[in-house]
Amino acid sequence: MVDKVFAGRAPTRASRVLDPGCGDGAFEEGIVRWCERHGMPMPSVLGVELDKRRADRAAARFLACSDIEIRTRDFLRPSTERFDYVIGNPPYVSITGLSEREKEAYRGEYQTARGRFDLYLLFFEQSLRMLKPGGRLVFITPEKFLYVKTAEPLRRLLGSLDVRELILADEATFGRFVAYPVITVLEKAADRGSSTSVTRRDGSRISIKFPRDGSSVQPLLQEHTTNTTSGAKLADVSIRVSCGIATGADKVFVHATKSLPEQLRKFAHPTISGRQLVPGQKQIRTENSLLLPYDSRGNLLTLAELGALRGFLGDSDRRLLLEARTCVRKKPWYAFHDSVPLRDILQPKILCKDITAEPEFWVDRTGKIVPQHSVYYVVPNDPTKIDELAAYLNSAAARNWIKAHCQRAANGFLRVQSSILKHLPVPPDLAHVEEQVSKIAARPSGRSLHADLQLTL
Repeated sequence: MVDKVFAGRAPTRASRVLDPGCGDGAFEEGIVRWCERHGMPMPSVLGVELDKRRADRAAARFLACSDIEIRTRDFLRPSTERFDYVIGNPPYVSITGLSEREKEAYRGEYQTARGRFDLYLLFFEQSLRMLKPGGRLVFITPEKFLYVKTAEPLRRLLGSLDVRELILADEATFGRFVAYPVITVLEKAADRGSSTSVTRRDGSRISIKFPRDGSSVQPLLQEHTTNTTSGAKLADVSIRVSCGIATGADKVFVHATKSLPEQLRKFAHPTISGRQLVPGQKQIRTENSLLLPYDSRGNLLTLAELGALRGFLGDSDRRLLLEARTCVRKKPWYAFHDSVPLRDILQPKILCKDITAEPEFWVDRTGKIVPQHSVYYVVPNDPTKIDELAAYLNSAAARNWIKAHCQRAANGFLRVQSSILKHLPVPPDLAHVEEQVSKIAARPSGRSLHADLQLTL
């Protein structure tokens, strides 16, 4: 990374280098070694670190080097300093690790602080603010910013600059912490239409045009092109494309069907998790049931309506688990973490795992299964086309598209998400949606769209 930051533009004594989130000073040491090896003067280096213990260790490490300064402060606070180079490994802190006050402050200050952002996105933006025009930045971060929806603002920002190189580093770069890292090399100069060199993990190299509109880079990395010409997407032919139900306490709500007490069976629905969808196995096997404190329209039942389920959930140990969930700050103690759109769920649908080596889809023709949060489901607009749609989803064309667009999980697995599935192009024979679908979208309360479609057809 130090070779990349100084390639073709060696530092001088007057040069300034910034290392945001410097930790124990690994990059500072790398810069010292590079300058000694190449016989170059040592530039002025500033390392910024919020963790005082790590900052103190870094400062002690370079006491004898007057060209290196370590400061203990929050890098994301406003600064008027400017630098010729930025190099670093910014911290990976998801939004769940931030306080509400921090989230609000960052959203007001940074255009990249949108959705479920990670701090390294903000480090990119702040570093670019502090980089002089024509300066160079080299970062190692998770590759997710190249394709996740949350990072669209950052991709738009980077797309306006000269992104010179992307190097997909080995997934084991950080040991047991699997981050799928990428090294980004860019210059703070207007995009001159030049290509971005990409080194993939298998050692192969390609050139891409970094998108300027914030769109995902993943298909470009996979050299994937869309072949269908219908213009329609999976979302256009579906009532719902969504993740299954998140209860926040599956130990309380999910039970083996055969062992359920008789008085609880009226609250039980067949359920399935991602692990229970077995690749290559055509049939869906449901041995568990999900206890639902909701009516058929997805409305939370009152305590009086719960009957036997109230006593079961109110058992001291179970209630403690339920009350420990974050969702009960705004919901009754027995509610699920997520909403429960049963009118859509309890219809014939197509299921898939959230984490998988290869995308695969199963059909629930009964419409009785309530998928758990590790399962995604697709409810087609036209239930008569469910087998055709499932066959397409299991086709090589659809699988290749999904693999080209999904983010990576550990050990080469894919992480399937509804935001990706919704944009899957569908062929013309599936893109035709009956006009009646739009007419009955505003169906009477209590009447399912599936029933209306059956009557129409």
